[in-house]
Amino acid sequence: MSKTDTVSPLRQRMIEDMAARKLNPHTQHSHISSCKRFAAWLKRSPDTATADEVRHFQLHLVESGASICNRNRIMTGVRFLFRVTLRRHDLAAEIWHLKEPQKLPPVLSPEEVKRVLTMATSLKARAMLTLAYGCGLRASEVVRLRACDIDSEQMIIRIVQSKGRKDRNVMLPAEILDLLRRWWKSRPTKRDAGVAPEQRWLFPGRIDHHPTTARQFGRLFKQAAKAAGLRKAVSLHSLRHSFATHLLEDGKDIRLIQALLGHEKLDTTARYTRVATGIIAKIESPLARLSPRRRKPPRRDTEEPATQ
Repeated sequence: MSKTDTVSPLRQRMIEDMAARKLNPHTQHSHISSCKRFAAWLKRSPDTATADEVRHFQLHLVESGASICNRNRIMTGVRFLFRVTLRRHDLAAEIWHLKEPQKLPPVLSPEEVKRVLTMATSLKARAMLTLAYGCGLRASEVVRLRACDIDSEQMIIRIVQSKGRKDRNVMLPAEILDLLRRWWKSRPTKRDAGVAPEQRWLFPGRIDHHPTTARQFGRLFKQAAKAAGLRKAVSLHSLRHSFATHLLEDGKDIRLIQALLGHEKLDTTARYTRVATGIIAKIESPLARLSPRRRKPPRRDTEEPATQ
C-alpha cells in the first residue's frame, strides 16, 4: 500500500481477492484508492492498524468534510481489505456506515428534454442523448451498445451485462431506429479493422476497438444542456430520471417501468412517484372537504306562465 508505483504483496493479494470475486474494474479501482488513502493517513501498512486507529480514521473523514457518500465508499474499500484479504473480522466490525440523505432525483420537463435534444452538437450526440432519454439507458449502457444489440425486427434493444451483471430488453422507438440508421451511414469506420460488422461499437471511441467513454458522453450532454439554456443543476443521468418520471405521469405501470430500468427492487423505482409533478398536482387536498360546497341555485322555468 505504498505510494510508489511498485505493487506491494498486500495490494497484490487484495487485487487477486477482488479479481477472484469478479468485482467491477471501477469497484476494484475504488477499493484500492480507499486503502491507499487509509495507508497515507496511517503512515504505514494497513495490516498493522489497530481498532482505535480504524475508529479515528472514520472520525477524520467526517471532520475533514468528506460527504457521507464518499465516506461510505472509502470505508467499504477498507472493510473489504480487513474482512476478505486480511481476515481481520475484529477490525471490519469497527467500521460502520452512515445513512445517506435521500434526495429527489433532478428531472427535466418534456419541453426541457426537447430543447436539449435539439441543441445536440452533432448527429452522434443527438443519437446518444435520444437513446438515454427515449429508452431510459445509463451512460455506460449507451456507450457500450454494439450493432448486434439493435433488433429492428422485434423493435427492441438488448442491454447486455449491465449493472448487477444483468441482461434486459428495452423498446426501440421508430424515431430512434431512424436516427440510428442515419448515424450508421455517417459513422466513422477507420477503427473497425478486424471486427465483425455485428460486433462493432455503435459509438466508436478515439482508441481502436474501444467505444466512446462515459466521460466523453457526459461532455456532450453538458454542451447540449448549456446551449439549451438549462439553469437547474442536472447531469446526464437526469435523462434517465426524466424517462421514468414521464412514463409514470403518463399512467404506465410502475412494474413495467421497473423492468425497463433494470431495477432489482421496486422501492428504487417507486422513488419517482415523489418527483412526478403531473401526478402530484392532480391530487386533491383533504382541505377541499372542509370547505362548504356551493349549492346550485334552483332551476327556474324559463317559460312564463300563460295569462288567463
